[in-house]
Amino acid sequence: MAESWSGGCQCGAVRYRFTQQPRGAHICHCRMCQKAFGGFYAPLVGAPRASFEVTRGEITLFRSSDQVERGFCRQCGTPLSFAYIDGDWMSVSIGSLDNPEAFPPIDQHGVESRLSWANGLGHLPDRPSTEVEDPATAAFIASTNHQHPDRDTQRWPE
Repeated sequence: MAESWSGGCQCGAVRYRFTQQPRGAHICHCRMCQKAFGGFYAPLVGAPRASFEVTRGEITLFRSSDQVERGFCRQCGTPLSFAYIDGDWMSVSIGSLDNPEAFPPIDQHGVESRLSWANGLGHLPDRPSTEVEDPATAAFIASTNHQHPDRDTQRWPE
């Protein structure tokens, strides 16, 4: 079987893959991306649209402008994709990939909308997650976790 690069949403209802290695990883600070991701910026990477396929479920599309469609999971809301409507390139959210570590951003787009403090985030003190600091919380979260694993499965929990 040919190599592929896969990902999906938080709940597992949507899975996708690229048959060509994504490239051009970047973060976009434009205001549309901030709102679409509910974050400080959108981390994206892509490949030719012809190398992209949805392997489970359906990506719900929102036309954020007359030129762009943004995709997400209608079940859990995970931001998944960005594409120019008439373009031949498909970008996905780096965090939705099964191996996001493989796609470090190489540049920043839309910097005119970058939040004034965003470049300083790497200098903030590091803290482990609540689960690491509190074993009781870790046990509770593990016993109630509904997040899909970072790999494909035969079906997703309903």
